[in-house]
Amino acid sequence: MTEQTTHFVRPDVKAFLDFLNGVNAPPMSQLPLEMARASYIAMGEMAELPPRELAVIRDLTCPGPASDIPLRLYDAQATREPGPAVVFFHGGGFVIGDLESHHSLCTEIAAELDLPVIAVDYRLAPEHPFPAAPDDCEAAARWIAGNSDVLGREITGLIPMGDSAGGNLTIVITQALMEKPAAVPVVMQVPIYPVSDDKPDHQSFRDFAEGFMLTADSMNWFAGAYQAVAGHKRAFPIYGDHSSTPPTVLVTASLDPIRDSGRAYGAELIRAGAEVVFLEMKGTIHTFTQVRKAIPSGQADMQSIFAAVRLLLERSR
Repeated sequence: MTEQTTHFVRPDVKAFLDFLNGVNAPPMSQLPLEMARASYIAMGEMAELPPRELAVIRDLTCPGPASDIPLRLYDAQATREPGPAVVFFHGGGFVIGDLESHHSLCTEIAAELDLPVIAVDYRLAPEHPFPAAPDDCEAAARWIAGNSDVLGREITGLIPMGDSAGGNLTIVITQALMEKPAAVPVVMQVPIYPVSDDKPDHQSFRDFAEGFMLTADSMNWFAGAYQAVAGHKRAFPIYGDHSSTPPTVLVTASLDPIRDSGRAYGAELIRAGAEVVFLEMKGTIHTFTQVRKAIPSGQADMQSIFAAVRLLLERSR
């Protein structure tokens, strides 16, 4: 009996996986680095919905610890009343991904939440291994918190949000800003299928190592490039302090090899008494947020995430 018959798989997810697994393509780890990065962009062009129309899409930069950090501001409104902003950190194993790979998703977030979204193009490994990514993301979040005038909208709070590696960075930056506050507070965090710990033997690693898009080979390649320090809270935020965690929307996917890392983090938040909405999207895979054309049910999953964010924002008023 195969893995795909022992776990519930949505029909649209199965069709996409059948297509991917039927393509005789080399694993990402065997591609030249720039080709691997280009293939990630190409997948989005093939499998992702087109970007939403917005009033504002503007590229800018902020100072970083090594060099200026590219940012992209998204807003459905040309002007708006003071309020919180989403600070978005893209996924891609800390090795691939950029402003373009998550452009459509960021337009969706801005349009549906009706909040400004500022995406952060942090430095990537292996050229810039740990802790370059969290250092850049923290610098960017602190700059965003204190530069409403440059952004053209008064930001009263931050909502760190990101997928996969970006989910990890979401938690890391939230912890850093709770420990040493920025110019405005973190009012919520939204980690989507995050890596939270360095436990090597989660059941989900074994169940979904092959055939479910994110593979063990890719994860090992990412880990070798990123060179995270075991037990370090800026690499594996499960080791950080959870007592002051703000309201959290935590998202996992049931067919994801890093599913259990997200579950483990959720359990720590509950033990610490944090307010958590935990959403495990059943029958779908890692990266469902970026393949919403190929997997139409991913759009409904995003609507569930947006509803949870709205719920926690309303409860915090």
